[in-house]
Amino acid sequence: MGQRSRSFEELVAEGAAVPTEGWDFSWFEGRATEERPSWGYAVSLADRLAAATAALDLQTGGGEVLDLALGRAPKTPALTVATEGWPPNVTQATALLAPRGVAVVAVPEDAPLPFADAAFDLVSSRHPVRAPWAEISRVLRPGGTYFAQHVGPRSVFELVEYFLGPQPDEVRDARHPDRERAEAEAAGLEVVDLRAETLRVEFHDIAAVVHFLRKVVWMVPGFTVEAYRPRLRALHERIESAGPFVAHSTRHLFVARKPGDGDSGRG
Repeated sequence: MGQRSRSFEELVAEGAAVPTEGWDFSWFEGRATEERPSWGYAVSLADRLAAATAALDLQTGGGEVLDLALGRAPKTPALTVATEGWPPNVTQATALLAPRGVAVVAVPEDAPLPFADAAFDLVSSRHPVRAPWAEISRVLRPGGTYFAQHVGPRSVFELVEYFLGPQPDEVRDARHPDRERAEAEAAGLEVVDLRAETLRVEFHDIAAVVHFLRKVVWMVPGFTVEAYRPRLRALHERIESAGPFVAHSTRHLFVARKPGDGDSGRG
């Protein structure tokens, strides 16, 4: 006999119970899939870390990506520091990165960075909430590099607009790479590489949708199961009858350099 199909209530309860700390998406194995960008961010970051002497990772989450990149780097910087704004992630990142000699500093995303001018030759970030361009430029040494993977515009908006309805253009086009290029240049950085890709995302059950919206909190601000139960039930029935809910994420690779002497951190 085949396995009993799990009920809406069972799946929603499971998605609502999974811890959301950190930036580890392994729980989604078999329940949701997302294509990966062709540039291989963690591998490329490892190469750049090997060429850097002082590195800063902004909004590191639970530290998983930085830990992976440091583990792959043939050599590591003499100094590596990470920042994170959400207290549960600070705790998780500290536990993960301390054995590698990385200090994790609690810094809210909109606060000035507590580091000296020109302190780093490499600043990195994977999926920053918002890149603090003026602060990135300030803490980079002349010749230093900002290397990051950003979430692009309208990412997973099929799911966002399923719950929230059509969004205005200023919301849909926030995080546009052209806008971020202009902001980086206004902060005194030279953009040397900017690539964008659109990637297929599939949600195979409603538990994955619930956990995703609890974890990526800016998608549907204030999301709770109670507030969206009718929409969740309708989506569950749609997935059961028609198969996975398909959306598309957008990502862009950002490489910017602070003009000046030296090639540090360019990888």
